Amino acid sequence: MERLMQSLRMGINEKLYLKDPESSDLGKKIIEQSILMINDMGFESFTFKKLGAAINSNESSIYRYFENKHKLLLYLASWYWGWLEYRMVFATYGIPNEIKKLKKAVEILTQNVEEDSSFTHINEVILNKIVINEFSKSYLTKEVDKENKEGYFLVYKRLVNRLAEMIMAVDCEYPYPISLASTIFEGSLHQYFLKEHFPVLTNCNESVTPFDFFTDLIDRTLNVKANG
Repeated sequence: MERLMQSLRMGINEKLYLKDPESSDLGKKIIEQSILMINDMGFESFTFKKLGAAINSNESSIYRYFENKHKLLLYLASWYWGWLEYRMVFATYGIPNEIKKLKKAVEILTQNVEEDSSFTHINEVILNKIVINEFSKSYLTKEVDKENKEGYFLVYKRLVNRLAEMIMAVDCEYPYPISLASTIFEGSLHQYFLKEHFPVLTNCNESVTPFDFFTDLIDRTLNVKANG
C-alpha cells in the first residue's frame, strides 16, 4: 500500500497553484514548513515573508508557487481531503456488509490521525490539526461561490458524496444522505475543536470519541436492520 500511495496524485485543482509544489525540492519545502508554521502561529499571523525566512529563500520564490496564502491553505486542505479519501477507499474496499462498510468509513474520517511515512515532507498529524482549526477559513469568504465554481472544493465534495453513497446503500429510503454525510465531516472537525477548546460544550473526551458519537447517530438515524 505504501508504494501505491507514493504513486497516487491527490487530484488537486491546478488553479490553486502557479507551479506544482510537488515538482521540486523547494516546493516540497514550502509545503512542509508552511504546515509547521501555520500550526504554530495560526493562519492569520502566517505570511510568505516569514515562510521565506524560515526556509532561507526569497519571498518572491514562494509567490512563484502560490498566488497568496489563501490558495496555499486551500491546497493544504485539498491535499488532506484527497489523502483521507484514498485511506477511506482502501479501508472499505471488499467489505460486503454495508453498515460495517459505512462505519469503517466513519472511523477513518473521525479517528485520530497518525503520520503516514509515504509522504516524508508532509506531517499528516499536524495537517489534521490545521484542518480542524483553520479549514472553515478556506470557505467562509466573499469569494466562496466563485471559488466553488472554479472547482477549488472538488476533492472535499467528492469525499462527502462517497460517504453519502454509503449512507444510501445502508438505507435507501433515508431522505437526507448528503446532509448527514456533510454533518459527519464538519461535525467531526467541530467536535475535536470543542474537545480541545470548549470541553463543556461536547460529550467527547478522553474516553468518548467523535467516532462513538457519530456511529450512535447513524444507528439512531438510519434503518440498519437489513444490513446490521
